[in-house]
Amino acid sequence: MTFAPRTWLVGEVATAAMFNTEVRDQFASMFDAWTSWTPSWTAATTNPVVGNGTLNGRHMKWGRTCHVNLELTCGSTTTYGSGVWSFSLPFTAAAAVGSRVGIAHALAGSNRVAGNIIVSASATTFTPFFPASTSVSFLSNGGAANPFTWASGNQLRCSFTFETAT
Repeated sequence: MTFAPRTWLVGEVATAAMFNTEVRDQFASMFDAWTSWTPSWTAATTNPVVGNGTLNGRHMKWGRTCHVNLELTCGSTTTYGSGVWSFSLPFTAAAAVGSRVGIAHALAGSNRVAGNIIVSASATTFTPFFPASTSVSFLSNGGAANPFTWASGNQLRCSFTFETAT
């Protein structure tokens, strides 16, 4: 719960209720529980389907700063679509210049692949990027076959911070 701070008047006598609203409540919002949300998962050509897998998101918003965690666990009926993957954001990104970068981690059994998250200006989705193969370090869009061919039990974990539009 954040809101615009009070404009104090010269000579005004502050009360306990004013301090509770202006100081205690604003400060307490930094310790609120994270909020769960169910992100949507899309792809450029054919959309993936979570099936019996799980796709969960959590966020914490302070003013216009939003911290996000997302976890996808693939199930036996999960399909992976085709084309570049995108996941919805809990809030629209600010129209600030440039992209915001976060961390992605893909797990396939004991294989772990580090990647990045890109949140573009004014975006409503984000995209994970991973190395195109184990022999290169350049990043490519995440998808059904990148950073590996996804299968049941594989996981995608994403954490990032971005500026929201409101």
